[in-house]
Amino acid sequence: MSAALERLAELLPPGRLLVRPVELAAYESDALTAFRTRPLAVVMPETAEEVIAIVRLCHELQLPFVARGSGTSLSGGSLPIADGIVIALNRLNRILKLDPVQRISVVQPGVINTQVTTAAAPFGLHYAPDPSSQTICTIGGNVAFNSGGAHCLKYGMTSNHVLGIKAVLATGEVVEWGGGSRERLGPDWCGLFVGNEGLFGIALEITLQLLPKAECFHTVLAGYRTLEQAGDAVSAVIASGLLPGAIEIMDALALEAAVAAVHAEYPPGCEAVLIVELEGPREVVTIERERLDAILVASAPVEMRPAHDADERMAIWKGRKSAFSAVGRLSPDFIVQDGVVPRRKLGEALRRIAEMSHETHIRVANVFHAGDGNLHPLILFDGRESGALQRAEDLAGRILKM
Repeated sequence: MSAALERLAELLPPGRLLVRPVELAAYESDALTAFRTRPLAVVMPETAEEVIAIVRLCHELQLPFVARGSGTSLSGGSLPIADGIVIALNRLNRILKLDPVQRISVVQPGVINTQVTTAAAPFGLHYAPDPSSQTICTIGGNVAFNSGGAHCLKYGMTSNHVLGIKAVLATGEVVEWGGGSRERLGPDWCGLFVGNEGLFGIALEITLQLLPKAECFHTVLAGYRTLEQAGDAVSAVIASGLLPGAIEIMDALALEAAVAAVHAEYPPGCEAVLIVELEGPREVVTIERERLDAILVASAPVEMRPAHDADERMAIWKGRKSAFSAVGRLSPDFIVQDGVVPRRKLGEALRRIAEMSHETHIRVANVFHAGDGNLHPLILFDGRESGALQRAEDLAGRILKM
């Protein structure tokens, strides 16, 4: 392995080749900290040419590599391979092009998700995919995992917004697919590459679709006495024919975490809150909000709180988007599931998760995209206790089987 390190040292200066144990510690896992592996080294390229040279060297030496962005994955996406290297892409962080007429942006993989919207905002545009970690996660990681977010109900996933990719494959071959338009012939190689979890290669440049910012928003937070009531309210909203930009649910444990982390304010005495957001032209939202408010009133919430201005809207979303990281205040460890149930079964699924949690004496916090039935049960445990991880994984298996 010393020969591999010598060859890598020829490509990068010492400050961008990390080999000491104290330097490697931060790269042993992603946000799924229950699983760790120490890599041989971490390399920190600053240009696409350096990435290509590193991948070609890995191919020559048969040296395993894993690409990494900000390490926010909750499923082991950037877990290193023993005796392999980690290619950290955070320094490839430039927005190479932003064309407001064509409504596209070309970015390097280390660009942070929210930076794209910030750059596009002066032109009345935004980048739609908004994962909870969007203030720190990178576009390269979003591409690898086909990330969604709270507004994927209306706008879809990352794959719906990637128009072109320049990538280096594991062989060292550089490929370019797509471009600045959706008009193309032949296989959709971009669609195949997005969501490959880094197994096909490394994206070097990504062409993103930008969308006009919505003219108007109507955001409502409703509190419920039970999770099942909140789930049933979601079913009623969808059955009405409304297509909100987002529908999210947080349960009591997630609310407790969000209050502790960002001092979010929620109706007292609630087991769950539902966040529904309408967006679009002002005339359309004005009509739809009347229908939505009537549906929510009929679902018998403890309290309804519409956002009256942009600050109140952002406060509602700050609590929701902080929930995953905030759970760390309640438990030293957690594992998260990512399963889907039919929307009409949401209430039943939540009730059964609560029953399993009670049976096993393992706390489960629920935060999820209610609009498409995408559940994220956060199973809390203390990894320092013998057998705790196994018990948590057993419960996770029961939930997924259900």
